[in-house]
Amino acid sequence: MTEVRRTNPPPAQLDHLILAATTLADGIEFVAELTGAIPQPGGKHVAMGTHNALLRLGDRVYLEIIAIDPDGRKPARPRWFDLDDIALQSELTERPQLVQWVAQTADIDRSAATSAIPLGIVTPMERGDYRWRITIPDDGKRVGKGIVPTLIQWDVPTHPADRLPPSKVSLAQVAATCSDPASVRVALASLGLADAVHVTYDREARLAAMLHTPRGLVTL
Repeated sequence: MTEVRRTNPPPAQLDHLILAATTLADGIEFVAELTGAIPQPGGKHVAMGTHNALLRLGDRVYLEIIAIDPDGRKPARPRWFDLDDIALQSELTERPQLVQWVAQTADIDRSAATSAIPLGIVTPMERGDYRWRITIPDDGKRVGKGIVPTLIQWDVPTHPADRLPPSKVSLAQVAATCSDPASVRVALASLGLADAVHVTYDREARLAAMLHTPRGLVTL
């Protein structure tokens, strides 16, 4: 009997959003003023020379504020999420920016192989008692300027959002624009994420997230 090859992607869902800032303090202040909620200290990504703070957005969903760690050692490879890009760093001096979204999968190797767009190398990471695997392009660039997700697989039972206090901030919607929305929709569908992000046409690639907050509906 001929074996039927399965093409359906493993289940995936939005895990967290990444907001980049020139400094972590700037990012925390920006989010606190916008939402009325104060992000909690996270930790350092020694291998990438970055550090972060986190804000819970719901059940196992969170916002990560990330910046280059001034006390960290510059990595031998490019930092993730375009953080070494001069143009992006120039934009971040004006205001922090939503640069990427991350989707969780239970089988990251198969999900990455299923993706219609290459997502990078599946790379093991750890911090404290957290263990995870994540897709990182060798050049540190965001795939599709951050519209196509980074994939993550948590290899421990505890999720970062589990340890965050309730924030009264929740995710309403993630939306994106780009010059070729059809290709992005195909890529999302190949990952089982067709409904995760609303993608429409514009000449420039942009990522945005609408949040319910004590100060009303706000946009990152």
